[in-house]
Order: sequence, then structure tokens, then C-alpha cells
Amino acid sequence: MRGRFGILTHVSAAALLVVPGIGSAQRAPRPGTLISAQPVSTAPAGMRAWRVTYWTTSDRNQPIQVTGMVIAPDGRRGDPPRRVIAWTHGLVGISDRCAPSIGDGNFTVIPGLQDAIRRGYTVVAPDYPGLGSEGVHPALVGQSEGRSALDAVRSARGIPQANAGTRFAVWGESQGGHAALWTGQIWSNYAPDLQLTGIVAIVPPTDLARNFAEGSDLRVRAMLTAYTATSWSRHYGAPMSDLGSRSVQNVMTRLADNNCVQFNAKPKLGTIIGIAVAQRAIRNLDLSKKQPWGRLMRENSPSPAAIPVPAFIATGTGDVIVAPAVVRDFAQRACRQGKTVRFQSIQGGEHATVARTEATAALDWIDARFAGRPAPSNCRDF
Repeated sequence: MRGRFGILTHVSAAALLVVPGIGSAQRAPRPGTLISAQPVSTAPAGMRAWRVTYWTTSDRNQPIQVTGMVIAPDGRRGDPPRRVIAWTHGLVGISDRCAPSIGDGNFTVIPGLQDAIRRGYTVVAPDYPGLGSEGVHPALVGQSEGRSALDAVRSARGIPQANAGTRFAVWGESQGGHAALWTGQIWSNYAPDLQLTGIVAIVPPTDLARNFAEGSDLRVRAMLTAYTATSWSRHYGAPMSDLGSRSVQNVMTRLADNNCVQFNAKPKLGTIIGIAVAQRAIRNLDLSKKQPWGRLMRENSPSPAAIPVPAFIATGTGDVIVAPAVVRDFAQRACRQGKTVRFQSIQGGEHATVARTEATAALDWIDARFAGRPAPSNCRDF
């Protein structure tokens, strides 16, 4: 869910990690154990980066190997452990080749990365299960996203040069905002060895039933439905037949399998036609009224009552993908639960722009949480 959709039709897989095999009879290491770290020679000046493979636990409590990237200042190893930011990315697709750690996309896509590195942070960027790794990508599955983010923070500690500490903040946009909220929701039970200082959730999907119904860009809504329905049909066994005829189902799965998300890329004619077919198929369809789809949407919607630390939540009035009203309602419900929330609605802000225009504000807010300053709340003002 990263801005207006263009389609990336080719991603080089040349930079994928070669992961050491581990026999099935061998017991999997603890979640967060680093498997491999491949230095990235193309990291920008002032940074060191590694493509990493590490162990996490799936939402079905099975040990799995996943990938990501760790980016740190090019500084001395003797410094005190660095503060960590876990960056959780927006929707890039569901194919393994769409993983952000393939190639150098993280260096340009992560908002404020240069600033974060200058401030001395180590940035950890998980791909999520099924992206860059084997298996289905469980799109918008909260436990899956949150566990892979927490274990990415743990894995960074296995790279001496990254000098990552145990204190971290999580910052994400779009699907990554959803992932950031879920990371906070499960943190204390899943990773009590880490210390979460704050959550930054930019244009996050929160109430998934409303998110699928209220986004005003109908083409994007059709593409998002194709991604999520294909993912959930494979991950949960939810019936694709609820979306239409066999030919419609085939169009949906081809759209999901063959397209990664990229800004400003011109889609091929076949993709344009496929989106039109999907758009017609969902015109009068409310999946939240069908089971198991509705139940799965509820189960994977983050809880405003489960925000354990201060949160910075932002939307833009021009967002046609994640409806601003849904984000605002989530923040208001968190406020009614007594949570410490700073909410911002950026006038004219679009889905693809808010994380970038507010990057400095987000980093300043994160700095203050690490410094132990009282977190501001504007719950009375919106």
C-alpha cells in the first residue's frame, strides 16, 4: 500500500543471500538467531549494510528462515550499543522476488534514512516472511509481521559492526504501519528481552474491513484485494470462489503473483486489463460479510487497547488508499483507552508522501522517546 500503484515487472535476484542449509533433524535456533550477513558494497557513504537471513517464528508457531537488511553508521565498534529503529515497509507485493532487501531499494525507500544514520541509529529492515524467503507471504497478517520485525532487531545484535542494542523504536508506513502496531501489540510477550520505546505508524491500515471498503481509489483497491485474497487463500485456505468465477480468480492470482509494487512505473497492458477485471469483480463485493474473510480481517486488525508505549500516528487528508477517517478513528479509540497518542492529519498529504514529509518530525519524536522525555499527547485536539 505504498502510494499510487505502478508495477514493477522485473526485479534482479542476483543479490539474494545464499542461506546455509539446516537439516530437518537439527533443532532450529532461538528466534532472532542470525544465520548469515552479507555485506552490501553499494551502501551509501557513511553507512554499512548487510543483507541478513535469520530465524523467526511463523504465526503458526513454526520456526522459519526469513530475510532483511541491517544498516548502520560507518563508525567505530567500540562505541556504546546503538539505538535501533525497526523500519517496517509498505506493501511491495506477495512474490518472494518483491523483497526490499533485494537490490538497493531500501537506501532510497526508507524515509529519512540518511538522517537516521547521522543521528547514530542502526536501522533494521525486515522483509517479512515469504518475501525473499520460501513460503507464502502472509500479507497483512499481524502476528507474522510483528514477529519477523522483533526477530530482525534481535538478529542485528549478531553483527558486531552494527553494534545494535536492545532498545528500539518501530517505524512503518502503510502495511508497515500495520506491522508497527502489531509489533507493539505482541512485543512484551514475544520479545521481553528487547525494550520498545515508541511506535510510529504512518497511514496504517487498522480496521481491515473498513480499509478494504473505504479506499477511494478503486483501481488500487482492486489490486490490494488481489494481493490479499491470493495470500490469504494460500495461507489460510480462504476460498477464492467468493471473489467470482474461475476466470476472475485466475486474473486475481496472476495480478498478485506477477506484479511487485513500484512508484511511477508504467504498467503493462495485461496488468491494466487485469485490474479492470478485478475492479468489476469487487464492485459490489464486501468480503467482510463472508466467512472466513470477515473473521480473518477482525483477527488481523490491530487493537487500539494493546498499544503498550507512546505512539505517533499520522494520516493525510489526500490519502485515497487508506481512508483518513479510519486512521483517525483508530487513534481516537486508542485515546479513549488511555493511550499516549500524538496524532497528525497532514493537509493534502497523500498515501505515498506522508512518511517522507513527516520523517524529520518522526525522528525527532523517536529521539525524545530514547531520551526519556515525557511523550506528548494531543488526544483532546482531534
